[in-house]
Amino acid sequence: MTALARDDACVLGVDSSTGSTKVEILSLADGRLIDQARSPHPATTPPVSEQHPDTWWQAFLHCLDQVAENLSSVRAISISGQQHGLVVLDGADQPLRPAKLWNDTTSALESQQMIDLLGRQRWAHEVGSLPGPSFTVTKLKWLSDHEPATFGSVRRVGLPHDYLNLKITGRWTTDRGDASGTGYWSPREGRYRADLLSEVGLDIDSIEFPRVANPFASIGTVSSHELTNRGVASDTLVAPGSGDNMSAALGLGVGPGDLVVSLGTSGTAYAVSNTPTSDETGLVAGFADATGRYLPLVCTLNATKVTESFRALLDVDHTEFDRLAMAAPQGANGLTLVPYFDGERTPNLPNARGLLSGLRAPMNRPQIARAAVEGVTCGLLDGVDALLNAGVPLPGRFFLIGGGARSQAFATSFASLSGRSVLIPEADETVARGAAVQAACVATGETPTSIAERWKLDRAETVEPLIHEEAESAEAVRARYRHVASLAGELW
Repeated sequence: MTALARDDACVLGVDSSTGSTKVEILSLADGRLIDQARSPHPATTPPVSEQHPDTWWQAFLHCLDQVAENLSSVRAISISGQQHGLVVLDGADQPLRPAKLWNDTTSALESQQMIDLLGRQRWAHEVGSLPGPSFTVTKLKWLSDHEPATFGSVRRVGLPHDYLNLKITGRWTTDRGDASGTGYWSPREGRYRADLLSEVGLDIDSIEFPRVANPFASIGTVSSHELTNRGVASDTLVAPGSGDNMSAALGLGVGPGDLVVSLGTSGTAYAVSNTPTSDETGLVAGFADATGRYLPLVCTLNATKVTESFRALLDVDHTEFDRLAMAAPQGANGLTLVPYFDGERTPNLPNARGLLSGLRAPMNRPQIARAAVEGVTCGLLDGVDALLNAGVPLPGRFFLIGGGARSQAFATSFASLSGRSVLIPEADETVARGAAVQAACVATGETPTSIAERWKLDRAETVEPLIHEEAESAEAVRARYRHVASLAGELW
């Protein structure tokens, strides 16, 4: 790691995701990476996807142990967490049960019941999003219906990053970005909608939701002895933190008109907007961002997990899988994959499964690899179309981030099937980097734009469309995907 001068003040950004906790310590002056660490979380398998909140805390502490020599220079901390997860605490702030994660789809029935009860238009207008199975509100209703004794003991309800904020500061605090993914906080009005919870049969009189902090105001200082015993100063400022997608936008220096597609285990497509969105189709979630603006977003449950499954099936490493996918022409000679491996969130098909169409002889390994990559790509580009249909203008830059962005096959697939240049940021951990940007804003009072310029967050590689001589047109590939996806939707 970078050598640290004695007087070099730093900030610490944390990404507590589904799969792991990642931390980065960055120089406050210029954003140099000083140190980083990673600690895995227990694996989960939908439809029941749960983790105990203390596993996130222990993973965070394990990361701090790995970067211990630089902790005394940290001036501010910010936590980014996986969105939507349901954390329920008792009166002593102890978790009552494992947290239901965003990709837990067991509340699919409650989701449909809630939509039927209040109507799609009202949900979209009141909180910006339909309450899909991923959203906290449907998981809370599931808890009330299926575990009433536990629900009766709940005194605090929050999100994964809220729990970590509480452990660090002793304060029950969140931010508007992550709060907007609960399904009971309105980005347009900036308040919790307890009335909606009452209307769907949830008694929350004894429940406290986190205070929603201003985007760049400190929520307190470090009160945890487990941090101070590791060398973190007790007067270290703690930023509000946010959801992972909101933090990634900060880490990229994204502005209105820019598009981001993130390729992790799941996939997202989102943009920063100056105005809130309201999509009663349920395709676009009308989130807030981490700056005071808005972050309309489309999420799919299946992204790199799909290509990882096919990579294992073909028994090749990542480099060889990429080579195979690049060896086949665009369109994979008519082979089309609909990647609904663990059900799907967009479109809302929690019980769906994947579908491989167009099988014919002769068929080869490159075609299979290419079909896997293009299935994920087409699904997310349909999400980009949903953003456009919701009135989100996207004339700006197109960023591709996440682990899948390092794949040449994915990068060229997105560029070629969208007909646009794609930017691959230099920074690998954009979520942790974005959390560090927020921490820097809290530490210095500067704007995120100022930090982004000083840290040169716009450094990126440009990938242009690459069309083989035998390739199908992007229009034909995407049209065939939409047709096969509609058939998959009818099956489940």
